[in-house]
Amino acid sequence: MDQVKHSLCPACDACPEVEVLADRVRIGEAGNQVVLRKDEWNVLVDLVRSDRLGRLS
Repeated sequence: MDQVKHSLCPACDACPEVEVLADRVRIGEAGNQVVLRKDEWNVLVDLVRSDRLGRLS
C-alpha cells in the first residue's frame, strides 16, 4: 500500500493528519503523535464501524 495522508480538518493545513503507512498509522504531528500498528488500527476501525465507538455529544 502506498503512503496515504488525510487531514483531520480538510479546511486548513494546520490540523493534525492521519498518515497510513504499510505497517503502521500515525495520527498527529511531531511532538504530539500516536502510532498504531496495523492490527491496532484495524481494531479502532472495527469499533467505529460496529457503533461501539461513535461520536461524542
